[in-house]
Amino acid sequence: MKIIRVHLKERSYCVCIGRGILKHLPGYLKSLKLPQELFIVTNSQIKHRFGFALKSCLKKGGFSSFFYSSIDSEKAKSITNAVKLVEVLADYARQKKTAVLAFGGGVVGDLSSFIASIYKRGVPLVQVPTTLLAQIDSSIGGKTAIDLAIAKNLVGTFYQPRLVFCELDFLATLDKRQLRAGMSEAVKYAIIKDEGLFRFLEENYRQLFFKDMPALTHLVYECARIKSRIVQLDEREERGLRTILNFGHTIGHAIEAAGNYLKYSHGEALALGMLAACRLSQRLGMLDSAAYERILNLIAKLGLPQEIIALKEKDVIDAYKLDKKFIGRTNRLVLIKGIGRPVVCENVPQEAIHKAIKELFVY
Repeated sequence: MKIIRVHLKERSYCVCIGRGILKHLPGYLKSLKLPQELFIVTNSQIKHRFGFALKSCLKKGGFSSFFYSSIDSEKAKSITNAVKLVEVLADYARQKKTAVLAFGGGVVGDLSSFIASIYKRGVPLVQVPTTLLAQIDSSIGGKTAIDLAIAKNLVGTFYQPRLVFCELDFLATLDKRQLRAGMSEAVKYAIIKDEGLFRFLEENYRQLFFKDMPALTHLVYECARIKSRIVQLDEREERGLRTILNFGHTIGHAIEAAGNYLKYSHGEALALGMLAACRLSQRLGMLDSAAYERILNLIAKLGLPQEIIALKEKDVIDAYKLDKKFIGRTNRLVLIKGIGRPVVCENVPQEAIHKAIKELFVY
């Protein structure tokens, strides 16, 4: 088992990564002195595949568990669903101390962490991510979120988990689209922080698709390490250091919203958002064509989209204007000068942004 310590003073926690480590989860929960009653948020697919194994493991360790299965889509992060979930949690935890355990991918993690942060002004949260995307990104860092009809992640809090437990055996059941979604986030980390990780993805993408465990272990560990270090430096995005994690997300979220969260997955939309950011970086004279082609080629090798199909350009631009990273009327975008060289830019010309979005469309 590999362990990364996220140092945040009294909010510090461990990210545990390995194969066959689920049996050690109860011991970690006990060491943290967490309540023995666990409210587990998941979806029906994850519960069917892994619910019995988790429940049995927890029971052997002396923990009681209640499973709540939410719908398996971005629509689970609606205010209506969040309120319903809090009411179920309140009913379950009426006369007992309870911790919330997020058991699933990014949607489950976002929703679970949000309700854990607001119920009784905060109850203990444990993240047990089951997808590549959640293990390398969304389970770490303490951002919680639900969606509004007009845009994604507009309502949220900062709330750190007590533990992140990445059982790599869960990844064996992921389909190629789910793997691609996670690898899209990995590409983001490589572009903003680690040229060595970028080379690893270029050289090992086939092994990753074949679910080669040494390759997946290295990928999860390196991405989690990068995310943890950035979060330690700027937990609440107050110093501007954590902002680089938004690379590709501003336009990516707009693409997701324009497709009603059905046309493109988060990872697919992120890939398109990164390409738009790279084209914009090129247009502004920051990024050379060789680096751009290298990024484009890796995204193509991973089978991620390089162009937008069946969406309206106006819908994407309108959704982009609602992005929460706007400060007043000032836009803020993460662009790059090269692989591993991000730069946060404000007041980027709107015409240049719109042109970068337009170039993603096929007519």
